[in-house]
Amino acid sequence: MPEPTRRRERVIDGMHAAWEALIVLLVCINLGLILFDSLFILQPINDALAGWAPVLHQRYDTLIHQNFQHIDLAFVAIFIFDVLLGWTVALFERRYARWYYYPFAHWYDVLGCIPLSGFRWLRVLRIGSLLIRLQRLGLIDIRRWAVFGLVNRYYLLLLEELSDRVMVRLFSRMQQEIGASDDLSRRLLQEVVRPRKERLLNDLSRRMHSMLESGYRDNRGAIEGYVGGLIHQALLNNPEVIRLRRLPMGGRVADTLDEALADIAAQLLQGAAEGLQSPQFRRLARNLADEFFEAWVYQDENTDLALEELLVDVIEVLKQQVLDRRWSRFVGPVQPPSPPG
Repeated sequence: MPEPTRRRERVIDGMHAAWEALIVLLVCINLGLILFDSLFILQPINDALAGWAPVLHQRYDTLIHQNFQHIDLAFVAIFIFDVLLGWTVALFERRYARWYYYPFAHWYDVLGCIPLSGFRWLRVLRIGSLLIRLQRLGLIDIRRWAVFGLVNRYYLLLLEELSDRVMVRLFSRMQQEIGASDDLSRRLLQEVVRPRKERLLNDLSRRMHSMLESGYRDNRGAIEGYVGGLIHQALLNNPEVIRLRRLPMGGRVADTLDEALADIAAQLLQGAAEGLQSPQFRRLARNLADEFFEAWVYQDENTDLALEELLVDVIEVLKQQVLDRRWSRFVGPVQPPSPPG
């Protein structure tokens, strides 16, 4: 932003802040008069003031108390003029998208013009507008005030409480709809799971292929030893091999047969592992994944009920998580999250 434009905006903000300060001063005077006049009509305070300062009591009663409605209406006229002036300035500055947005954005000023006791105190909110302008001008830094820290802390607490209430209510509503709906699980499978079938099958077959390949590579020695041990044990328990060992040179033949079968099994495992990259195995893995998918999405009364109960329980866990963490951030200072690992 060019420097002349920035300087002009600071001048405009300064003029707005000066006018806001004047209005805030008038608001304080007006509310002070309202408070004092409310106490003045109380008989004990009235008698005490008459005994302590009779001249001041007489002047206040004659000049202000008896004409208090007219004085308050004069303040109301000033505040109405302020609203109209602010509305006009907002139109010239094009501060809002529509001309009628101003009274809604400054509702406290509009309602504060109503000469009723309940609405008069809304004029105090004008102080917040002044503080925002002074903050924008750099004359004050509200964020360093202890009051701002306290208010901001409880403001965040209020937002946390409201958001948690809304989330818990939404979760409860979802649980009720799941319990009342008979076709929810069917819709989930048909509208959420089945449209993603191809992607799920590709991922499942890829994972199956990777699992088999890496599992054999990392445990090749143990697998071959295990298979060789099974062959050796089977030959030891086989009656024909036992009779063969009783023949002359039969033990050597049986040992040779044991080694040959173990070597054949190892070659078969090696060939199967190398064949994991072949198109035949990929088709086999895809067919297995497709069978698994169809078995998983198979529906009957029991599977529908089980899926609905699962969803209800998951939502209940989420509700408890929200309720348990509701006050955790406000019991003490917020600690930064620890890095994983």
